[in-house]
This record gives sequence, structure tokens and C-alpha cells, in this order.
Amino acid sequence: MKLLTSCSKLMMGAVIAALVLPFGFARAVDGTLTIVTSYPPATTTTFKKAFEKKFPGVKVEMLKKKTTAGIKYLQETSSNNKSDMFWASAPDAFEVLKGDNLLVRYDVKVKGIPEKVGSFPVNDPDGYYKGFAASGYGIMWNTRYLKAKKLPVATEWAHLKNPIYQGHVGMSAPSRSGTTHLTVETLIQGLGWDKGWAEWKAIAGNFKTITARSFGVPDGVNSGQFGLGIVIDFFGLSSKASGFPVDYSYPKLTTLVPANIAIVKNAPNAKAAAAFIEFLMSTQGQELLLDPKIRRLPVNPATYAKAPEGFPNPFKDSSIGAAVKFDLGLSKSRYNVVNSLFDVMITYRIDELRAAVKAVQDAKAAMAGKSNEDAAKLIDEAEALINKMPITETKASEKDFASIFKKKRKKASTKITGRQAEVEGGWDSMVKVNYAKAVELANKAKSML
Repeated sequence: MKLLTSCSKLMMGAVIAALVLPFGFARAVDGTLTIVTSYPPATTTTFKKAFEKKFPGVKVEMLKKKTTAGIKYLQETSSNNKSDMFWASAPDAFEVLKGDNLLVRYDVKVKGIPEKVGSFPVNDPDGYYKGFAASGYGIMWNTRYLKAKKLPVATEWAHLKNPIYQGHVGMSAPSRSGTTHLTVETLIQGLGWDKGWAEWKAIAGNFKTITARSFGVPDGVNSGQFGLGIVIDFFGLSSKASGFPVDYSYPKLTTLVPANIAIVKNAPNAKAAAAFIEFLMSTQGQELLLDPKIRRLPVNPATYAKAPEGFPNPFKDSSIGAAVKFDLGLSKSRYNVVNSLFDVMITYRIDELRAAVKAVQDAKAAMAGKSNEDAAKLIDEAEALINKMPITETKASEKDFASIFKKKRKKASTKITGRQAEVEGGWDSMVKVNYAKAVELANKAKSML
């Protein structure tokens, strides 16, 4: 009888333990959880500490890599994978890994997450990656800097083309930042291939710098190294909440897409990985997104009841990200091509591009209030040369063509070989000649006025 009672108590204890364990896991979650992530320490450290407190048997290791580098790392280590999760903002990056069969399906147990945020599905329809927060893309600015320089606030992309911002704007390159890639792709999708690239070149003509990492942009704005930065929303919102003299705006032409997480195929600790996803989606995990150091948009609408006054709520403000219905398939098909084009035309020819854009700006300023058909024609020709694209939109998405762009140039001198080197070399020769000719034509036009 005593033995039966003891057994009954043990069984009852096991049942209770199963019920109270977080997220219904019947056995304790333990071991090391390795997460490949592009997120800054303010985000990763906060979630690491909270998760380890809830699961004291787990040690979380954050393997910090830029999104594009994270993709490459998981591809290269897939035959002997030691990573459990991939955690980043860009859904097209997850599509690349999904296409390579490097992710596994997972069904979230937490309830209350809607199917869409804005017009975009919160989760991958095929179940391979999950959205835990929403992200928009826009402009942040240093209020003191703009006041000191007597510069107006820029809230739309087109504002950044204004000559008054020459040398006052910072941005990262899409090849170095998955979130910047999304920003670049969003504008191209919103305006169309040729007009979108023309817009980026006109904006880049006002760049002070192209930073090596995406968080170099908010750091530069926060410290006043430059006045305005093109960033993912949480950089601007968290800087403002942390007391920096900055503000942030979503341009009308932006998109709203989920920031994601996924379990890597053959994950050494798949159980802890599943627990981490459930934690992100839980009430506690969603409320952590409101931390002043993080300031991301939760995907659970109920969480916004805890948000500070004035915090963006995409479930109530349908204008956020409504102008561009982001085409994930299109972005995926030309992901590396867009990165290479940006680097060839902008990142590694920024001095020549700045000179060409400024020459056109100066010629237009001299033309103001005057009528001179010959000068106007020269200015138009100069702009056309700056905006000329080396390939068409159709070509950029051709599978065989896109597949040759495999190596990312961390700097202009990075050696690339084969077909990619030939193509990029041809592009570079074209833009270099075009930018120089644009300067010549714009200067000639200015001399006629």
C-alpha cells in the first residue's frame, strides 16, 4: 500500500511537472543552444538572459554574423552542422536557406498570432520560418544636427535627393546587411527597376558614408557623424527611446515584413530551438520587444496595450507599409544580383557617383529661373548617363545569370574570379565612363548659364 502510494505520488508529480513546464514540454530543456544571428547585442543579450532564466539548463550562444555572412556560413557548414537556429530580419534570406533545404518545419504552439501583418504573412506558408516581430524601413535623423545645420526634416525617400543633404546622409550596403537589402529592394519594387535604381543613385549622391555594418548607421546618427540615416525601424525607435536626440519616420513608399527565426536542419539541440521560438511568441517574449533598447513591432496585437504612447501599431495604422506589397519570390530570384549591382554602381564608385550627382545638382541650380534648351538637354543627358543600368530587370532574375553571383566583395579590392568577375568588370567599366561623362556634360551645361 505504501509502495502504491509512493508510485501514485511519483506519477502525479510527473503529470504536474508536464503541465507546468513552459510550453508543454514534457522533459526539461537543457544543453547549448547555438543561434546564428545578425541582431545587435541590445537584442540578443536581453533575450538570452530572459530565456536562460526561464530555462536554467540551457546555455545560449549567439554566433554574430551579418545576414549575408550567416547564409554563407550555414551553407558551408551544412555537412557538419553545429548551429541550431537562424535569427534575422530579412525573409528573403530565409527563402534562400529554405531553397537550399537547410531549414526544418516547425508548428508554433502559442496562440493569438494573426496570419498577416500588413499585407505580408507573419509565418512562412510552408512552415519553415516564423515571424516574431514586424519590421518597416525608413529614415532616422538627429534633431540637434539638423537644427545646427539648418536642415529640414526628411520623411520621404525623395526628400533625400535634395542637394541640401549633400554629405549629410548615411547608409549601409545591401551586401553587408539583410535589412538594408530589403530597403533597397522595397524601393526598386515600389518604383520599378529603372526608376528605383535612379532614385537610389540620386540619394547616394548625397551620402556622407556607406557603413560597414547596418548598426553603424544609427550609431552615426546618434553621435552626429551625419544627420540622417536609412535604417530598419527598430534602430530609429530604440535610439529615440534610449534618449538620443533622434526621430524616425516611415516613408509612404515602404513595406512591412516580419523579422524571422527558424530551426536549422540537423540542429544539435532541436528541442531547445523549439522552446526558444515558443518563448519569442509568448507574452513575455513579445513584451520584451518593447524594451527601450529593442523597440521592435510585436506580431501579437494584444502586446500593443503595453506599448508606450505614440508607439507604431501596424494592426491599427494600416498606412504603415501599405504602399508596397513586397514580392518575396522576386526578391529571392535576384538577391545577389541586386547586391552586386549596388556595390558596383554605388558602394565602390561612391566618389565618382557623388561627383556626377553634384555636377548635375549644380547645373540645375544654375538653370533655375532661366531658359536654355541646349543646357537643359545636356543636363538631361548627364542624368540619363548616371541612371543607365547595365542589365534589365528581366535579366536580373534569370536563374542561370543570377547563379553566377556567389562571392560578396567586402571591399573594392576583394578578388573575384570567373564569370562573376567578367560581368562585374563590364558593369564597372560602363558606370565609370558614364559618371565621368555625366560630370563633363553637367559642367558644360553650367558654363552655358
